[in-house]
Amino acid sequence: MNISASKSGAYRMGQLMADFAPDFEFSAPLPLPLEEFEDRLRRIRRQAVEAGHDAIIVHTGGVGWFHTSNAYLRYICDWMREGVLIIPTDTDKAMVLLSFFTQSVLLPPGGEPVLVDDIWQIGPIGREYADRPGDSIIKTAEKCAEVLGNLGLAKGQIGRIGDRTSLTFWSALEEQLPKAKCVADNGILDRMQKIRSPREIALFRAAAQLASIGTQAAYHVVRPGVTDHEIYSAFTYAQLTLGGETGDGYQIGINEFGTHCGKPYGHVVRPGDVINLYISNVTYRGYTAQTARMIAIGDITERQEEVLAVCTDGVKRAEKLIRPGALMRDINNAAFEPMIERGLLASTEARTMPYNWSAMPDGQARLIPQQYVKNVDWEAQGRKLMHLYPATEGPHNPNLGHSVGMAGGQNSFNISSHNYDRLEEGMVFVMHTQWLEPLSAGCNIGDMYAVTKDGFENLSRHTPLETHRVVAEA
Repeated sequence: MNISASKSGAYRMGQLMADFAPDFEFSAPLPLPLEEFEDRLRRIRRQAVEAGHDAIIVHTGGVGWFHTSNAYLRYICDWMREGVLIIPTDTDKAMVLLSFFTQSVLLPPGGEPVLVDDIWQIGPIGREYADRPGDSIIKTAEKCAEVLGNLGLAKGQIGRIGDRTSLTFWSALEEQLPKAKCVADNGILDRMQKIRSPREIALFRAAAQLASIGTQAAYHVVRPGVTDHEIYSAFTYAQLTLGGETGDGYQIGINEFGTHCGKPYGHVVRPGDVINLYISNVTYRGYTAQTARMIAIGDITERQEEVLAVCTDGVKRAEKLIRPGALMRDINNAAFEPMIERGLLASTEARTMPYNWSAMPDGQARLIPQQYVKNVDWEAQGRKLMHLYPATEGPHNPNLGHSVGMAGGQNSFNISSHNYDRLEEGMVFVMHTQWLEPLSAGCNIGDMYAVTKDGFENLSRHTPLETHRVVAEA
């Protein structure tokens, strides 16, 4: 049997997927209409006025693999790649986009930016790439300063929105505009994305449906003898076929003692395995879905069954509280109550909770235990697992969940014991309970929700939360 990463079982995928069909019909919404972006632009400019900004500069960098470093440009003008967007506060002045300054060139479609008047191509340059002197980031800053000067804003107050990839650009821009006042103001866009419009929720719903279809495809092929590569491929094939935008936003973990987040490496499914499909990002038109499901192959240990049951119970208890006005702290604590009842945890408080990737109690670094862990599929490739993961038992995270947004975006809120905010209609989030004990048992299971006027919609309802069972023939 082929278990080497260089000799995958991909040639079997046609047979494995030949008779697959999801048990529901995928609803594919169209891109957001122009008026949605016009409303966003009005709100951005209004907040800029309130902050005293004469213009907003939004920077989105590239981070490799044809991905952008944040979702800000896609949110504002539906631009999928890197760029610097200049938004004058005055409505009679044009929006200008500076782009095409990295080597990861993607041309539209998809991605003709909406509401943008002029697009300037900076060009990736440099001695090695183009045998030309210069730096693309510096050139972008120079052009940005020129545009602002032409708008009469070289001495104005500029609101800056970006991330850690923006630091070199901001520094260069300030050198070009010594008399301007630059103010970091990411909050303008972050606040706007806490509550989602009905059209946005339709895109989240589509992304969640893709995640469910991918999960059903994984269920379709999983059986003893298939590899983690094949399960991962089935998921990817199914969701990309219907419009998913990327195949690298999720994890799969398989072993006989409970699982942790990982990528496929050549593990062959065997009776007694527990499989975690941690779908942390399936993207449809820039909007993402997150779910988590568990698969048991044949008989598993009593401890594994207990951990699966307690985590499933936690999500269901928390779900009952979802409605506008509910306290996020109460929802979080409800999910951890089953763990306390069974003696797994002493408290729901995030500050005191042990979790898999935590440092030492005094805040110092924790040493990962050195221990040989037998893994025949890894060893067949000439490698050995010589450390014990995780270093400590507990949940993966000391909280229940978090907001779900656009690909590359940051969480606008976490559902945790220290969050005393209340749910509002239009919030979209995931709740996933997790528990992992080294060499013993583990679970990561959860659903994605949109808060409605009188309750919630479970966006990932097309696959049951309960553990999927696969019969392991003798």
